[in-house]
Amino acid sequence: MRSRLGTATAATTLRAGLNQTSDEEFPRFMEGVEEVTQVDDRHNHWTTKIAGVKREFDTEIVDQLVDDRVTWRTVGGETKQRGSVRFEPLDDTRTRVELTMDVEPTGMAEKGADALGVIDRRVKGDLHRFKEYVENGGSGGGWHGRIRPEDPAAGH
Repeated sequence: MRSRLGTATAATTLRAGLNQTSDEEFPRFMEGVEEVTQVDDRHNHWTTKIAGVKREFDTEIVDQLVDDRVTWRTVGGETKQRGSVRFEPLDDTRTRVELTMDVEPTGMAEKGADALGVIDRRVKGDLHRFKEYVENGGSGGGWHGRIRPEDPAAGH
């Protein structure tokens, strides 16, 4: 797996925007994400189309702490990835968002896109669009309770 890192500073507080974004809103600012369906508090089903290849896969939130972080991994489908997004308040009006992802491209199209830097550019572009989305009041809210890694029954 290859790691990607991106950061952005959003002119919003955690409560006002960043931490209120629902997973189902991801297609509004994530290029290549067609749909995200929340299955339960811990699981999502994703439909993506990247480099002309459509994929469906499931993710599991393995750690979530309100106003701090969300960590996930894929649990089904051909897509192999894991990642974490952290939120750090800088002051009363700005928040730093840091995204770390490990992605294993599958198939020739994805491997070619990765070799050309397309995946890295997408991650950075998604963060920029997320920043604009929350700064413009685009978040509709969602459940953001505590999920602990040691609690496999959470969300069922």
